[in-house]
Amino acid sequence: MPALTEWRVPPANQPRASDYGFDLDRALASVVGLHAIIPPDAFSAETLGTERAGNGVVIDDGLVLTIGYLVTEAESVWLHLGDGRVVEGHVLGFDAVSGFGLVQALGRLDIEPLPLGSSAEARIGDRVVVGGAGGRTRSVASQIVAKQEFAGYWEYLLDEAVFTYPAHPNWGGTGLINERGELIGIGSLQLERERDGKAEHVNMIVPIDLLKPILDDLRKFGRVNKPARPWLGLYSTEIDNRVVVIGISANGPAARAELKTGDVILAVDGDKVTSQTAFYKKMWALGAAGVDVPLTVHHEGVTFDVTVTSTDRFKLLKAPKLH
Repeated sequence: MPALTEWRVPPANQPRASDYGFDLDRALASVVGLHAIIPPDAFSAETLGTERAGNGVVIDDGLVLTIGYLVTEAESVWLHLGDGRVVEGHVLGFDAVSGFGLVQALGRLDIEPLPLGSSAEARIGDRVVVGGAGGRTRSVASQIVAKQEFAGYWEYLLDEAVFTYPAHPNWGGTGLINERGELIGIGSLQLERERDGKAEHVNMIVPIDLLKPILDDLRKFGRVNKPARPWLGLYSTEIDNRVVVIGISANGPAARAELKTGDVILAVDGDKVTSQTAFYKKMWALGAAGVDVPLTVHHEGVTFDVTVTSTDRFKLLKAPKLH
């Protein structure tokens, strides 16, 4: 197995055990490295690659919570432990709504799980640790700088994502640890924001409270046991209060409806939309996956109506290999 890249967080950004009222090294020992291999013909291979590496957090006996994009459609997953051992894992589940992924270790980890805290109780200004696999030298002493809505270009919306600064350079699947030594989120993205005229990087963290209602379903069924949201298979962004299509997923509903990059989505089912949030909420309110989604679209001076038959994005994904 290839070793995960050797790197270190700059010493000034590393957490110091004396700054926290919990056993920092013990908490960070719950964070493991994760390495996934995805088949080249997988639906997500083109956008996310066939080899993905990041982090995961042990939350129960042999159960590792990570960010779903690392393990979506993985045919093999390896967990890299702090003592140098590598243990094979099996993808248990993935939730497209929150973005969480679950991996079950197939061998003994002998790692104490990190207890789950409350992301709702976390406040802006709280001191936190963004924990990466490899202990303090791979972790960042950080601070919560925002709790706000986040709309992703891939038909994804969080009502209250957590944002931290300084950013962790290897953010995928990192554990957000509060001042009580509890897990309150999982690292998803690095974003740039402007502050005092300067650009700075922050991490976007998926809040742990989104896991609690779905954990049992993910463990039992591999996904949340309720009808899926409608999915169109388009990537969009907001430009000047307009929702602009910036990409189309091959074989997705939007591609079949012949939507194109550059299309501007003006309305969903006759209701005007000026933001990604409004676009997603109006689309999801129409019903479950499979529902027809009537769109009003503007392209190169022409405005037209098109109905896209949505689908469940899971139908396009390869099922995890069973052991």
